[in-house]
Order: sequence, then C-alpha cells, then structure tokens
Amino acid sequence: MEDFSDKVVYQIYPKSFRDTNGDGFGDISGITEKLDYLQELGVDYLWLTPFFPSPQRDNGYDVADYRKINPKFGTMEELENLIRKSEERGIKIMLDMVFNHTSTQHEWFQKAQKGDENYQKYYIFKEGTPDHVPTNWKSKFGGSAWEYIPKLKKWYLHLYDVTQADLNWDNPKVREELKEILRFWKEKGIKAFRFDVINLVSKPEQMEDDFEGDGRRFYSDGPHIHEYLKELVSDAGIEDFITVGEMSSTSLEHCIRYSAPKEKELSMCFNFHHLKVDYKDGNKWALKDVDYKKLKKLFIEWQIGMQQGDGWNTLFWCNHDQPRIVSRMGDEGIYWKESAKMLAGMIHFMRGTPYIYQGEEIGMLNAHYPSIEQYRDIESLNYYQILLENGKTKKEALEILAARSRDNSRTPMQWNKEKYGGFSKEEPWIPMSAEFRKEITVEAQQNDKNSILTFYKKLVAMRKKYPVIAKGKISFLETETDMVLAYQRIFQEQQIVVFCNLGRKEQNIKIPKEQSSWEILLENYEGRKIPFEERYTMKPYEIMVLGKI
Repeated sequence: MEDFSDKVVYQIYPKSFRDTNGDGFGDISGITEKLDYLQELGVDYLWLTPFFPSPQRDNGYDVADYRKINPKFGTMEELENLIRKSEERGIKIMLDMVFNHTSTQHEWFQKAQKGDENYQKYYIFKEGTPDHVPTNWKSKFGGSAWEYIPKLKKWYLHLYDVTQADLNWDNPKVREELKEILRFWKEKGIKAFRFDVINLVSKPEQMEDDFEGDGRRFYSDGPHIHEYLKELVSDAGIEDFITVGEMSSTSLEHCIRYSAPKEKELSMCFNFHHLKVDYKDGNKWALKDVDYKKLKKLFIEWQIGMQQGDGWNTLFWCNHDQPRIVSRMGDEGIYWKESAKMLAGMIHFMRGTPYIYQGEEIGMLNAHYPSIEQYRDIESLNYYQILLENGKTKKEALEILAARSRDNSRTPMQWNKEKYGGFSKEEPWIPMSAEFRKEITVEAQQNDKNSILTFYKKLVAMRKKYPVIAKGKISFLETETDMVLAYQRIFQEQQIVVFCNLGRKEQNIKIPKEQSSWEILLENYEGRKIPFEERYTMKPYEIMVLGKI
C-alpha cells in the first residue's frame, strides 16, 4: 500500500458545496468547477458524502441504489468527468459507503416486504406480535429500533431512521453483494472508501434487552466485525486503497485492530470521543461547557495508544454530522480568526491523517437558526419534539439545536458575498447560516496572507515538506494547566514542538530551554521573537509551532 502519512483529505457534502444548474441543490459539476481551488489548497483526496438515489430521509445516508447517481446530483458521465479531472490534478476520489443499512426503498427491502424469504434474510427480521417488541433497543434518531410489518407479522431492526433497515451481515450473500458494489466503483476509478458506522454491522446472534443503555453495547464492535472487514477488503481487491471506518462508540483497542497494517482491515478510523466533552452525562442533547481536562486526556490517550499499537488516527473536528468547531470550542467574535487557526493547527501537527470539512478552512460558523422551520435534519426535527415532550420550552429547545444540530455543518458553502454566498443563484435547499458574513468567504480570504484559508494552505504544505509531521513519534509535554495542550514530534534529526492555548484567557507556560531558540515555523499572532524567556505568556487561542528542522 502507498504511504498515506503525508496525505490530507477534504470532505465535501455535495448537496451544499456548489449548485451549477440553479435548482438550489449542490451537484457533481459544482465539485468539478472548484477543483482548481481544491488543488491550490493542496489536498490529496476528496471524500464525497453519498450522492446515490435516495428518498433523502437522512440526507443520502438512506441509499436506495448503490450503483446509480441521484439525478439531483447529476449523471454518471459527470462523475466520471470529475474522477478524470481530479486525477489530472493529482487528487483522488473517496466514496462514502453506507453498508450498515439500506433505505426501505431499496429493491432488496421492497422484495423482502413483499414476502420474498431470500431477501428477508438480507435484513434482520424477527417474528412476533405487535405488542411484543423483540428488544428494548433505542434508535439513534429517537424511539424504538424496531418496526412492525403487520402483513409479514415480523419486526425489522433499524438502528437509525425507521426507513433505514439494518442489513444482515451474517448472510454471506449480503457480504458478496457489498463486495460487488466496491468492485463496481473501483472499476470506475474510485481510489478510496469511507465506510459509514461500519463497526455496527456485526450483530449478536442472541439479541437481549439492555437495562443499562440503548442497546449499543451489544452491537458496537460486534462478534464477527474483524473477520468481516478483512474479508470485505481482501475479496473486493481494495487492500492498497485508503479505507477509513467511521466507528460509533468504539474503543481504543478495537481501533488499533481496525487500523494496524498487520491486521489488513482498514487504513484508519474515525472515533468521536473527543467530540463528546461538552455532552452532559454523555447526552448529546444536554448542554454543558467543554471539559478541557477530559479533552486533553482523550487526545493523549488516543495518540499515544494508537502509536504504541501501530494504529492510525484520523485527525478531525468537523464533518457533516458535527457542529462547526469554531462555534463550539473557539470564538465567533473577537478571536474568530485566532481560534480557527489554533484549532486547525492543534490537530494537523498530530500523528494521523487530517480531514478538512468544507468551509472549515474559512472558519464557517454554526447556523444559529431562529426558527424550527429552517431546520432540515431528521434527527434535529425528531429531537426538537422529544425536547418539548420532556418539558423544554421552544426557546430552550432551539438553543440546544443551535449548538447540536447536524444542520450546522450543512449550510451552503460560502464562496463569495453574494446573496446565497456564491453557492447558487437560487434559494438553497437549506437556509444560509445566520452568521454568513463577507469575511467568512473564500473570496475575502483567497489573497489575504493572514487569513484562515492561507493558514490551512500552510498546514497542508508543511505536512508534505517536513517528514517529522507525517512520520514522527509523538509525546506530550506537561503544561501545568488544562487550558494549554503541548506536544512534541520527533523523526530522525527533525523535531517540532506545538503549544496551543485552548481558551480566551492568557496562559503562562514554561518553554524548555533547549527549545527556546528553535525556529518559529508557524504562529497565529505575528511578531514573536526568539529566544524566548523561560516563562512565556500565551495570548488567547494562540498556537505556536517551534522547530529544529
């Protein structure tokens, strides 16, 4: 397999990236149109979220046909053109495969629903009566994880929306179908795959009630998950591809196994523990301040643990399911630019593969919608009702959605200061962020040497220039405060050290004597001089990278 340690992935949510035909809905041609911009940014892979035929109950993660293009996004010819034009610029395409479940509109489920027993075995059906649910497991979108079909006198499992029926991976025919889908896209020139919630696909043989949680402890990292992944990757002939698994509620030990090269499963893993440090009692829909002590502890634990086990991390703050990180852990006002740069640099210099989510590179902010009518996400709409039923006022429920909704990341990409941000000439499928400001656009930042966009370009270029960033060992430094994260990377003769002030208050740190005269490789406040005094005062959201290169 090629060395991917210096590669950077850019995630595109096509629906919100660029609309070229004026229907308010982003399309494949819109991605092709922006390839020069992406090449200039320096990224190596474009991860595209699903653009397959879909009822769009879950914004495309409810797939009705894995081998076709949803006409709203364009045609197969347009996708083939994108693949070709990307490769001309040294960029490869990563497809997002949703293999835990299909839409109930998929022909497999349609046949199962009509009584075809062969296709019923493609899913997880349980015989029963309407008043006896197979287990008390909860759907991740709210309510029961089971749905009854009276005509069949059977329940089917859906860990997500009721229209997303879980596949039965214990059926070899299902696994063969999924391998064929990967072979199909490989033939088209796709060079990487991201697997959605892949660690949930192996369910236990005996399903039982969960009296401690929502059922996830029984099916997360399930009994056959490692053997099924090995088989999928090997038989589909994608061992030399970049493959990344989204891992829901996983463990460090499992992620080492998923991503260690000797296991021949995946190249790397997404885990989300660091993005739950502002969940009250582990509940996404209960707000609390960021626990910085826990955040630091998790980064240290996963970075060191994966290094020791020869696993490989993904480095990310944002994606299509997460709020904007500047709104969440940075500052939307006076320190907007500084906090966006610090948060970016903090993870880009770590051990792993960085992912940039569209708009992150210009510091886009949360939507801050004032009305429930502006939200589109099925999870958010469901939980708005649940919050009201649990006694929250409409104002309180909207405050929670403003902080947590997945729609925060799905607002249109802000290319310029036009009415719809250069995303479209017509009204977009989802409203623009209420925080749409002219300085938070590509146009405003493109030629500004101090912009967030320019900072991201430097981060990507530095990973390719200095092997210590891509290949170095990592160790963490004691900083005497939870509000400063500091770490060192070492590779052969190269060394760098990274200091990050995580908050809006100044912090005093001690810079080790041997590092005080190193070169300043990157900073987000101009005018720092070396050598440093033994004690150094970091400004709000400051990042400083020192190097002996």
